[in-house]
Amino acid sequence: MKNLVIILVLSCLNVFCLAQTTWIIDPTHSSVQFEVSHLTVSSVGGLFTAYTGTLISKKNDFEDAKVNATIETASITTNNLERDKHLKDEDFFHVEKFPEIKFKSTSFKKVGENKYRVTGDLTIRDITKPVTLETDFGGIVSISDKKKAGFTARGSINRFDYGLKWSDALDNGGLIVGEKVDIVIKMELVKQ
Repeated sequence: MKNLVIILVLSCLNVFCLAQTTWIIDPTHSSVQFEVSHLTVSSVGGLFTAYTGTLISKKNDFEDAKVNATIETASITTNNLERDKHLKDEDFFHVEKFPEIKFKSTSFKKVGENKYRVTGDLTIRDITKPVTLETDFGGIVSISDKKKAGFTARGSINRFDYGLKWSDALDNGGLIVGEKVDIVIKMELVKQ
């Protein structure tokens, strides 16, 4: 009998230790935005409208969570049809050949009150580079018998690192479209 109790306790501990929570991005309440300098004097923003993603966590405070996300490159929009067409062609995302952008986290560290640093591998045009996103946690709420969590992540990449190398220049030598791209991801996640 004593052995049976020990086996049951160890089994329960094992299940508890392996328990994880999966959260799914709610695309109707989230956004994947970017901004890049234009003509060296202003900036242009845009966003992707089609994406999926999950956050899997073994801890209530999300430390060491795992994030996987996929963005459909053809869903890019800057509210300008000609510019969007150019962004989808070979100079930039080449959406026919590279239909997806992927992100897979390698680290999810708590760095302060409601603040995290998320590091991961970002793949654009089959080129994978590490990227770090400074992330604010908005909290968790319950609504309509569902738990929802909110995060806002910010970071920057050099578009040339990912093969987005269109580089027409101005007379003064500056690029028409800047190298640095600022990213803002606003995620509302639904607990599964």
